[in-house]
Amino acid sequence: MQLLNTTPETLRLTAFLSLFALLAVCEALWPRRPLTVSKSRRWLGNLVIVTLDALLLRLLLPLAPFGLAAMAQTNGWGLFNRFGVHGWPELLASLLLLDLIIYFQHRLFHRTPLFWRFHRMHHTDLDLDVSSGIRFHPVEIALSLLIKMAAVLLLGVAPLSVLLFEILLNATSMFSHTNMRLPLGIDRWLRLFVVTPDMHRVHHSVIPRETDSNFGFNLPWWDRLFNTYRAQPREGHDLMAIGLREFRELDKLGLRHLLLLPFISTPARKPL
Repeated sequence: MQLLNTTPETLRLTAFLSLFALLAVCEALWPRRPLTVSKSRRWLGNLVIVTLDALLLRLLLPLAPFGLAAMAQTNGWGLFNRFGVHGWPELLASLLLLDLIIYFQHRLFHRTPLFWRFHRMHHTDLDLDVSSGIRFHPVEIALSLLIKMAAVLLLGVAPLSVLLFEILLNATSMFSHTNMRLPLGIDRWLRLFVVTPDMHRVHHSVIPRETDSNFGFNLPWWDRLFNTYRAQPREGHDLMAIGLREFRELDKLGLRHLLLLPFISTPARKPL
């Protein structure tokens, strides 16, 4: 009964903190790769960034997707509300369509020079672990939220579906970035249903054609369907270099530099 009275923000924060702690313990017990950079330094920066993200969004966009979904449901806005699609069909369709939209959003952020300026901060992490899954520039988070809000309004996604999707997206983002070793047999089976750490690690390779692959955060099907799936990195998981070739100096990857990174001029990325 107490759970029913819990706010969506509290549920999301509880799920985030619980899973973050669990995955941090798992990757400490079963690491996939040795870390090359001070973990405390990286974690401090990444945790400060996610805190800034949360504060900025609360200030600039107080009407979160959950609140917008409630308004759409009350007023009959969106395709699902217009055609009376509710219950399990609406939930499953919403989770699939929102995840597909996030997949294409991710590809857009790689291919559009303006969006890439903000997204590349996520790719400058020289190691990957659970904290990398929350390392996104505040402007990118705001842009992503606007896209999700537009999708929620257009589709008429129910509030519960929005809440579940937000929790799942946050959980799978942390899981897919985790520096946790999974048995190869389990990884091969698991990546049929969810993006695994070994699958997503390829996306953080310094090799551009590997960076431009495995865009999924949650479901792995879109990469296979749209021909952006790459099973393994060329150099292997133990030897592959993480990050971007143009940002390798630690003294230029501090918090202040990361926040100003979008305004640093670098050569534009070539389209696929």
